[in-house]
Amino acid sequence: MNDYILTISCPDRIGIVHSVTGWLLNLHGNIIDAQQFGDVEDERFFLRVHFQLPQPSSAEELTAQFASVADKFQMQADIYDAQRKARLLILVSRQGHCLNDLLFRTHSGQLPVTIAGIVSNHKDYASLAASYDVPFHCLPVTPETKPEQEAQILELVDKENIDLVVLARYMQILSPELCSALSGRAINIHHSFLPSFKGARPYHQAYARGVKIIGATAHYVTSDLDEGPIIEQSVERVNHAMSVDDLTRVGSDVESLVLARAVRRHVEHRILLNGKRTVVFR
Repeated sequence: MNDYILTISCPDRIGIVHSVTGWLLNLHGNIIDAQQFGDVEDERFFLRVHFQLPQPSSAEELTAQFASVADKFQMQADIYDAQRKARLLILVSRQGHCLNDLLFRTHSGQLPVTIAGIVSNHKDYASLAASYDVPFHCLPVTPETKPEQEAQILELVDKENIDLVVLARYMQILSPELCSALSGRAINIHHSFLPSFKGARPYHQAYARGVKIIGATAHYVTSDLDEGPIIEQSVERVNHAMSVDDLTRVGSDVESLVLARAVRRHVEHRILLNGKRTVVFR
């Protein structure tokens, strides 16, 4: 199928949708799905259009053809081949629930991506990666070797043509330099207790305080630790009768689900940045 996705962010003004649909009409394009949002406060307009063309064309060619419309409205516009699967690099440490979930969803066809590799600072999940025939790269890291280790990660990103880096419970703080290099194409997952219960064993800390809700947050990675634009969140209720192990199990399930949703939204080009916030089309 010759179908593509166009995403637009620009100052809001009259005539945007008319110009976009007119451009598609000239190409004999057929709109499959379109979603839009006008941010009244920031006076910005966001649009995602999934469309088909009678003849195949490259995303680069279509982008060049659309430039006159984009320039007229000061658009940040991107066109993607809807059939191309995004290539993922997954980073993980010693908590493997999110990694396992992403591997299964990809293998079973539930997540339209290609996992090009797994990076870990430990060897724990080498056999799991091998069972899915995914390359595994063990890159140990210490404070002294961090620059070299992160340079190896970026080499993999370039070599494997990675579209998205997923921190699937990767328990290392990325340097500002790496955050900058991966800006807009790295997603992290963490429990939603933050800013409370920072550091190690958050579910033990939450249990000690008698929390009643457990949640998870997926967001884009920035140099501001755990404060990047939020993509997806969810919560589950818990109660006094639940043990630390129960809370950890519930938390792991929520984290896996939220991360998978965030990855899907990104690879389907449903997320547009709006300053420190996101517009997420369903």
